[in-house]
Amino acid sequence: MKVTAVIPARYSATRLPGKPLAEIQGKPMIQWVYENTRLAQGIDRVVVATDDERVAQTVRAFGGEVVMTSPDLTSGTDRVAAVARMAHSGPNEIWINVQGDEPEMPAATIESALALVRDQGFEVGSAMCPVASIQELDELSVVKVIADRNGKAIYFSRHPIPYSRGERPQKLSDLACRRHLGIYVYRQETLLRFCDLPPSSIEKGEVLEQLRALENGIQIGMVEVSSGSFGIDTPQDLEKVRERMKLRLEKKNG
Repeated sequence: MKVTAVIPARYSATRLPGKPLAEIQGKPMIQWVYENTRLAQGIDRVVVATDDERVAQTVRAFGGEVVMTSPDLTSGTDRVAAVARMAHSGPNEIWINVQGDEPEMPAATIESALALVRDQGFEVGSAMCPVASIQELDELSVVKVIADRNGKAIYFSRHPIPYSRGERPQKLSDLACRRHLGIYVYRQETLLRFCDLPPSSIEKGEVLEQLRALENGIQIGMVEVSSGSFGIDTPQDLEKVRERMKLRLEKKNG
């Protein structure tokens, strides 16, 4: 059962153009993501999927593998599916969508999400961690998820879930939701079926493509990890990550 990790990397991000090439501690962001993914056990191949030659040249320069995909693709999942179709691989092969704008994603989180599909039989696997602060509940960039007692996702939202008719919980330990992390693991047949489905009504409302899976009966297994990474969407996000990674490297190097 071959496992391939694909890192979608689009150059023309609206709020942060050239995001994959943004420098963090002497390396472009895409290199951090690539190297972290390579550390994960159980992955046979890591590839960057991009539609931009500038990204492709950068990846080749640090020794990474690149697959060029169409600029008309609308999501990272579509880019992963495009790579899968080009590979002409079998229906039981596993594909991992690792977000190209999360340079702090731990290899252990990737391994845990992979185990949901490879070992536990879920059609899709993903990860979540505790919400870091009560304020995060109202941040639309922080996606929240609720899972059942068997680890299956019930719903994802950019808004606080579940709705509280009374006073909102003030302690993190009282929250039912978790913060969703930017990683998806698919069996190939599920990946291709998902991408062939039309966008769903709830997906359009929340602007969260994983809701298309739930609305069509595709189960998403969730694993909880102690802490997670943050996606970089704005220049402010980039500066925060730069500072965190600088402090982490200084601590590591003594």
